[in-house]
Amino acid sequence: MANSRLGMMGAPVIVLKEGTDQSQGTPQLLSNIGACMSIVTCVASTLGPRGMDKLIVNGRREATISNDGATILKLLEIVHPAAKTLVDIARAQDAEVGDGTTSVVLLAGEMLKECKPFIEEGVSPHTIIKGYRKAALLATQKIRELAVTIDKSDKAAFRDLLIKCAGTSMSSKLIVSQRPFFAEMVVNAVTMLDAEDLDESLIGVKKIPGGGMQDSMLVRGVAFKKTFAYAGFEQQPKSFTDPKILCLNVELELKAEKDNAEVRIDAVSEYQAIVDAEWQIIYSKLEAIVKTGAKVVLSKLPIGDLATQYFADRDIFCAGRVPADDMKRVIQAVGGQVQSTTSDISPHHLGSCGRFEEKQIGGERFNLFEDCKAAKTCTLILRGGAEQFIAEVERSLHDAIMIVKRAIKNNAVVAGGGAIEMELSRYLREYARDIKGKQQLIISAFAKSLECIPRQLADNAGFDATDLLNKLRMTHAQGHKWDGIDIDSEDVRDNMEQFVWEPALIKINAIGSAAEAACLILSVDETIKNEQSDMGGGPGPKLPPGAAGKALKQRGMPRR
Repeated sequence: MANSRLGMMGAPVIVLKEGTDQSQGTPQLLSNIGACMSIVTCVASTLGPRGMDKLIVNGRREATISNDGATILKLLEIVHPAAKTLVDIARAQDAEVGDGTTSVVLLAGEMLKECKPFIEEGVSPHTIIKGYRKAALLATQKIRELAVTIDKSDKAAFRDLLIKCAGTSMSSKLIVSQRPFFAEMVVNAVTMLDAEDLDESLIGVKKIPGGGMQDSMLVRGVAFKKTFAYAGFEQQPKSFTDPKILCLNVELELKAEKDNAEVRIDAVSEYQAIVDAEWQIIYSKLEAIVKTGAKVVLSKLPIGDLATQYFADRDIFCAGRVPADDMKRVIQAVGGQVQSTTSDISPHHLGSCGRFEEKQIGGERFNLFEDCKAAKTCTLILRGGAEQFIAEVERSLHDAIMIVKRAIKNNAVVAGGGAIEMELSRYLREYARDIKGKQQLIISAFAKSLECIPRQLADNAGFDATDLLNKLRMTHAQGHKWDGIDIDSEDVRDNMEQFVWEPALIKINAIGSAAEAACLILSVDETIKNEQSDMGGGPGPKLPPGAAGKALKQRGMPRR
């Protein structure tokens, strides 16, 4: 009995299934920090006006050139579980604010780097987490105190603020050479939207290769590429003033009835009756559409050559096979509803706009709906040499649009170029001097981690980062709270006076997200990887060549 009890106590208890990888403790925590720091190295060189771009080629040999942090991390397809946290905060920053995606990843990585020595010396991660959360709270409160609020009542000054914010967000992008042109375009686009909700999905973007960047244009309404056209299309009018617009989900082609039915006949006369009925059905549909008074007819499904010619004879414009997203924006802009039948169409089902026109832009023809009645909307038509270049212009403009939107909703700004980070670092260092214990060291480490933004800006520009950071520490200690890196003269300057402005919300969101991500990674001390078995449909252990047949034979399974 005693032996059996000893045997039971001494035998290892297997809880996890065979093949499970389990690693824990301080080495695991340090490994996670190392993985996150390697992610930071990938995106660090993209920060700032002199940041470099990344060329990423995916499995289908499609190339993407970008310096947008969220885009790069999404394309890298990171599999490390802890490092994925940085991808998540970059995406959250992109969705919530639109810019500062590289900054948030850099800050999170630097916070982890600064606390690594404490972990190695045996400080509890919870002590570090407590200090970081306290420091992040103090930093965000300080940003709100320091932020400069611009008066919205002065329209000219407020518009000037929006242009400065849009220009600052473009300073690190490919379109920096045309910054004034695009900043003006972005501010015009956002101010066209309804002031209440500022729904950025109502700003459409169309890309046309060819021409220069300055050939890009802003359409005050909806624009989409001319759809596939049938015979008779050129006879249709291409311009209307104040037309009624009918949007359909109906196929207007003769073949529609023939393909969807099976009929058995005994005489030729019966076949003729069926043909006549098909013609009668489509003519009744077309007559019903004409009676609505609509001058522009759009459909998600094809509009055939008979219908196209019929509309052309009655001075009606039509377009079939309109893409779903374009149709959705047209409905939002002009009003009305998509109809799935041509019967019982009432006047309130139709939309309207001030002017409709078909126009040649570059090598493409576009249908333009301007002065829309239901919702304020606009479309950016982007031009450029290569498709990858235009795609990067689109990403840059998305950042600028989100920045302008946030600046309208929260009109508080701070100086960029590392100025606000240096001021927060100085404030937290001074705060740390007045407290006791380990928290003093941890808040000081948080303060030091904020300096990574001006240091990386200087490094990417090829400047002496140590010299510039020393100057910045000195000027901020003397009370110059808006001093930051001057990229143009390799020196420091008052960036608030030089109009390098960013919405305070970007910095609040970035510091809060980075601190939360760092705390999340510090709170993990064990990783368990559960391997899938080869019989469970997942990738099993790899067999050597020729061993597959033997494995099947041993299991009693027939070899195919």
